[in-house]
Amino acid sequence: MAFRSWKRLLLLGRQNTLAKVWRSRRGGPSLCWKRCCHWSTGKSLDPEVRAFLEENTEVTNSGHLTPEIRLRLLTPRCRFWREKPDLWPYGDPFWAIYWPGGQALSRYILDNPHVVKGRSVLDLGSGCGATAIAAVMSGASQVLANDIDPIAGMAMILNCELNHLNPFPITIKNIINSEAGNWDLIVLGDMFYDEQLADGLHHWLQKCIRIHQTEVLIGDPGRHQFLSHSIHNQLHKVIEYSLPEYTRQENYGLTSSIVWSYQPSNSLDDS
Repeated sequence: MAFRSWKRLLLLGRQNTLAKVWRSRRGGPSLCWKRCCHWSTGKSLDPEVRAFLEENTEVTNSGHLTPEIRLRLLTPRCRFWREKPDLWPYGDPFWAIYWPGGQALSRYILDNPHVVKGRSVLDLGSGCGATAIAAVMSGASQVLANDIDPIAGMAMILNCELNHLNPFPITIKNIINSEAGNWDLIVLGDMFYDEQLADGLHHWLQKCIRIHQTEVLIGDPGRHQFLSHSIHNQLHKVIEYSLPEYTRQENYGLTSSIVWSYQPSNSLDDS
């Protein structure tokens, strides 16, 4: 069934397909806030892409941990949930799923606005942009969303519109292994799905913490690749959320998602 094909692509295939893309797009110099790509609402979105996304995603705020946030997602009621995956005309729509780690991060920020209020926040691997949206809603002074898929960037703008927010800056490039950016807080969810990518994240995040004393929060539902990586030894559990039934069904029975604080030792050579 096409439904099964999509689920396998988006939930299991993410480990090898998207990881290869992240690894191949080497980061350049760190981006300053004023130099990153910033799309304004509506004006710079390709009308054809906008129409396609509006037609082939569903606006929803149910079935996940943050009903305050409305998102355009790929759901069973969408045409391409039933179509063959290779008929989707753009890159694999990993952004169109609200992943459990991102849900936990977004819920935590909404419930604890002091974590981001008045601070600069980088949402790494932003996807649908929900965690960046939560940071804006909670009073962050600056928010930068980062993803390697330009269609994700367009979807984020549509999701900002849905939530009556001005679009935040969005950069479409792999900034892992670039110079350490000076952010107060880095948030990332569901990024540990490949060992080599996880190693790169581990060392880059260490560098950001050591040079700029950046705080790092990680959202993950407890996938094997995350729990088995050495980074897990340097994490402090902040909070665990029970996932809604719909999210459990869409993620092969995962029942909860956790927000972790990353607190590495002082050595950049730790692994």
